[in-house]
Amino acid sequence: MSDSHRTIRVGTRGSLLARTQTEWVLDRLRAEHPSLRFEAVIIRTTGDIRTQDGPARFAGKGFFTKEIEDALLADSIDLAVHSLKDLPIEWPQGLALGAVPVREDPRDALVGGTCEHLHAAGRTVRIGTSSLRRGAQLRRAFPGCSVVNLRGNLDTRLQKVRDGAVDCAVLAAAGLRRLGRQQEISDFFTLEQMLPAPGQGALAMEIRAGDERLRELLAPVHCALTATAVEAERAFMSALGGGCTLPVAALATVEDGILRLRGRVLSLDGDRCLDSQAEGPAAAPGDVGRAAAAQLLARGAADIIRMVERELQGSIPLS
Repeated sequence: MSDSHRTIRVGTRGSLLARTQTEWVLDRLRAEHPSLRFEAVIIRTTGDIRTQDGPARFAGKGFFTKEIEDALLADSIDLAVHSLKDLPIEWPQGLALGAVPVREDPRDALVGGTCEHLHAAGRTVRIGTSSLRRGAQLRRAFPGCSVVNLRGNLDTRLQKVRDGAVDCAVLAAAGLRRLGRQQEISDFFTLEQMLPAPGQGALAMEIRAGDERLRELLAPVHCALTATAVEAERAFMSALGGGCTLPVAALATVEDGILRLRGRVLSLDGDRCLDSQAEGPAAAPGDVGRAAAAQLLARGAADIIRMVERELQGSIPLS
């Protein structure tokens, strides 16, 4: 490699979690390629600027990724690191997935209370989240609870729990662990109570299509099992036609060459909930994801998604 290619510019959002995730990736790349220099480039996205906007309005629009992808296409950066669950289903023309590192804990966690407390408290408990998926599952698992819109970075949301703005909050276990804040976790939801978002806990390393030199550099940090699982989850979401902010959930695991996927679609109030399970060879993750989606579509999932989209267009509030 020539000297002009010894610095790899890596685009990332500016939040503490995004920067921490990116440095975790870069530490591993530096260890694999000590002769190269990896430099993080902070890029502000629409999601970072419009912090008070409901993300559901921008489903599938690259709310947290578009500006980074634009920089990649413009050759201002060489590589981008994203939270995989933030990526729209369709890759922009000219871009491709370069690698998927090993996944962190994909579960949703509770801060400030326990699931037993949520059951006992009923209507008196205020649970903070800005996720439609989490809100719908909370309303279903803990009938009568009050779901409060909770936005801001992780520290802001944790502080709102401490200040009593909400009684507790739902956060991704992966983010808390990556920031060394796992001691804040007071309980974990079961998968029956709270199925995670497709791709939750995983990172995506995005490159320009055809950049095989960079793809080879990323190969040592790529985790094939994680990539297989998230490919199935994203195929599930794509087959349903739902955007990454809608109440669609999925989690896939791989064991002994067999891929198993659990999928779920909910109405915003949680009253309607469809679950599916599918399994097949790990070599065909897309087929497994589409099979799980087909089960739900046969039972009316498209009607639920259309209903959700109509409610979001009408900005119907849910208490």
